[in-house]
Amino acid sequence: MGTRTESDSLGPLEIPAEAYWGVQTARAVANFPISGLRLPPAMVRAYARIKRASAEVNGELGVLAAPIAKAIASAAAEIEDGKLADQFVVDVYQAGAGTSFHMNVNEVIANRALEILGKARGDRASISPNDHVNAAQSTNDTFPAAMRLACLDLLPALTSALDGLASSLRAQQAGVGDAIKSGRTHLQDAVPMRIAQEIGGWASVVESQRARLVAAAAPLHALPLGGTAIGTGMNADPRFATEVCARLAKITGVPLTAAPDRFALIASMGDFVHLSSALRGVAIEVGKIASDLRLLASGPFTGLAEVEMPAVQPGSSIMPGKVNPSIAEMVNQVCHQVLGLDAAVVACASGGQLELNVMMPVAAWDLTHALAILAAATHVFAEKCVSGLRWDLERAREYAEASAGMATLLNPHIGYLAAAEVAKQAKAEGKSVVEIVRQRKLITEEKLREILDPRKLTEPGR
Repeated sequence: MGTRTESDSLGPLEIPAEAYWGVQTARAVANFPISGLRLPPAMVRAYARIKRASAEVNGELGVLAAPIAKAIASAAAEIEDGKLADQFVVDVYQAGAGTSFHMNVNEVIANRALEILGKARGDRASISPNDHVNAAQSTNDTFPAAMRLACLDLLPALTSALDGLASSLRAQQAGVGDAIKSGRTHLQDAVPMRIAQEIGGWASVVESQRARLVAAAAPLHALPLGGTAIGTGMNADPRFATEVCARLAKITGVPLTAAPDRFALIASMGDFVHLSSALRGVAIEVGKIASDLRLLASGPFTGLAEVEMPAVQPGSSIMPGKVNPSIAEMVNQVCHQVLGLDAAVVACASGGQLELNVMMPVAAWDLTHALAILAAATHVFAEKCVSGLRWDLERAREYAEASAGMATLLNPHIGYLAAAEVAKQAKAEGKSVVEIVRQRKLITEEKLREILDPRKLTEPGR
């Protein structure tokens, strides 16, 4: 458990002998004891892939000696597979642009590559984190590239979860037939609708948000690698950008290209704002569905109680037998968190200056966190709540027939004023509009049955 001495441009520093990270990581850990939060595995994996691809390309271009390039690529591949995960120790809130995290990656890869070559950790003369692991690269082009790769890596889990939620909603829609219910606007009774129409509306919203999310992620396939410090490509072989993006596409299985304008992708976080906006849209819509279900499940005796959610846990520490809409409540909390993360991404994007946006580290954490929690919450919502919904079709029908909105159906048959009198009488006597119509014999029973046909009731013009 001894130490080793490493030096950087600020001088020497003692490093724990067992650590794979080095002097610049040690300084960052000392400088930023802020939150205890770390950038997620998706960012580590993305950076490892960039370092692996870069080493392979630099070896082929003659920038790195073959043994060094091979050792760096092997070390990076190990990290890509999850090894040495505990060595990435820099806080999310760190120096701008992500240099601290980037050097953490460079130092860990360098020291593991040294081991692969049978050399001691810290032997910078043999493999340098800056000169070898970082050859033809800069924090300024690799960090936004890693953000792009990390987001693309996490995206399929969310799109799959949205597919699952839409599928669960469509199954619920098919299961309720032509059953009717009261629509509600302003939280007040409105005209009747079919339960299937309400559920189908939710499903369509989920499907459209998924499509918008995929479209928003499309620009992330262009990478600024090879731009180095500000986009000019200084210290990088002119072939590097195209070759490294092609190599990354092969490693990830994702179509990736060299950015046509690297200056834009280094200076601007506009593509990340676009993605974050799409995540905000998903959160708003999924959160509304959860809120709608909480309202419809309210009760069971003093609320709407049109639908019953699966009981997943006791709802109270003091009230026996109480069961709460726990899954939907969790979904709402996650969605609210995503809205806050989006606000932070927007602020970070607006905080860049000139040729670099230095607010990337926290934006990286916000985006990857939003993708991860939204995917997990949506999956749980579909699996543990929506798929097990039980609709009280009779109660929903009674609400629909009792609704003052039913009086709207009478307008073409008895006129607006007469229909309004029926609605007032129904409210005064605590009866349904249908009951008052029958009581006053305003419409024949045959005609009333025709009016109340679920399809004709909810699809004008049929």
